[in-house]
Amino acid sequence: MNVKIGLECHAQLLTKSKLFCPCSTDYHSAEPNTHVCATCLGLPGALPAVNRRALRYGIKIALALGCTVQPETIFYRKNYYYPDLPRGFQITQYDFPIAFRGLVRIESDGGDGGKEREIRITRVHMEEDPGRLVYKGTIDTATYALVDYNRSGMPLVEIVTEPDLKSPKEARTFLNKLRSILEYLDVFDGDLEGAMRVDANISIEGGERAEVKNISSFKGVEKALYFEITRQRNLLRRGLTVQQETRHYDEVRGITLSMRTKEFEHDYRYFPEPDLVPIRIEKYIEEVRREIPELPDEKKLRFIKRYSITREHANSLTFDIHTADFYEDVASKIDPKLSATWIADVLKGELNYRSISMREAAEQISADDFVAILTYLKEGAIAERGATEIIREMLDHGGKPEEILTKKGLAIIGSEAIETAIATVITENEAAVQDYHAGKKEALNFLVGQVMKLTRGTADPKEVRTMLEEKMEQ
Repeated sequence: MNVKIGLECHAQLLTKSKLFCPCSTDYHSAEPNTHVCATCLGLPGALPAVNRRALRYGIKIALALGCTVQPETIFYRKNYYYPDLPRGFQITQYDFPIAFRGLVRIESDGGDGGKEREIRITRVHMEEDPGRLVYKGTIDTATYALVDYNRSGMPLVEIVTEPDLKSPKEARTFLNKLRSILEYLDVFDGDLEGAMRVDANISIEGGERAEVKNISSFKGVEKALYFEITRQRNLLRRGLTVQQETRHYDEVRGITLSMRTKEFEHDYRYFPEPDLVPIRIEKYIEEVRREIPELPDEKKLRFIKRYSITREHANSLTFDIHTADFYEDVASKIDPKLSATWIADVLKGELNYRSISMREAAEQISADDFVAILTYLKEGAIAERGATEIIREMLDHGGKPEEILTKKGLAIIGSEAIETAIATVITENEAAVQDYHAGKKEALNFLVGQVMKLTRGTADPKEVRTMLEEKMEQ
């Protein structure tokens, strides 16, 4: 059964004030309902005024996605009732959004060796964020809900795709790529709570489309889509109908729940916002275009050409702007290939294990610190295990490479010390020695590991293997 997936991605913009009022957008750690005014609370007589910076950010995103930007944009009223929508309507865009027709390239999930596919962007438009409902319990069992309007009026850009995605994994890949582009543009911070929320539309051949609303994590999108595929396939196999409806994803239970039958456009009674005039934005387009930096795909190709690194390393290093900048800083001072291997494979692995970002890690380990570690490694002053140990110690407890090198005794030991360790290992592991002489060559790997353990990783593994083989032959 063919699967079709389309996404509606709502990204909060990094402006200092809300979309239609001067309230601060720095609300994430604030008490509920403290970043509000008459406008974002929808009180009678309060009038909206468009945030110019937010509008420019919207244009910037549209251009980066290769969209055709419209010369004029108009805000509309989208009428529906929900407790977190204080006016009873949302100010959004309808017939005249900022832009149409763009694309994002992602690596395919089709088992074709990472071949890229184009995911079409239908439109990019702006709208205000509603407030936030806090349920006492789950959405289907709560006896009451609380409303926090701090988020109400936050500037959002909505990016709508065509139903080009073929699997939940591809949907997550697309979202990661989109986040990367937005962070390169410096208009979005994906680390903030609720910075991007996704409505996922999914249909299976033979059934109607279901929309899963307001998913707050990329992992949640992937899990919700897998659940929906299973649910819809089971219905079709049993000869039942898949209804067109809106569903909610319960992240705790990992299931989707029916909320209501799907609304159609005419249900929202769209009409132009009478308190806002049409806005001519064509005069901003070329000016904003000049502000667009080198984007991930362009940077990846440049890294491959300039630094002669692998495509896999280039993908990893350009995934976020902070890692890309860190790599370029390091690669400008020491071997670029060595830098790529240690940043993409080792440093990023340690960061992922600790669930911290490169931006956060910069407080613990600078580019100059990393160059110092790689210099020790390249000059043979430390082994790979010692270099990894220095990185771990810096991330966990801080300090400088030279201090940790001395304190932990990580400098590579000489041949005399290695010979002593080998003699001890041979004496203590007679069975492995006998296995080696019986033709079981894998026993040598075990003995090398024991020597490395005894020397706490401060011996050169290649030298250990060579010396151990010579000793065993004797």
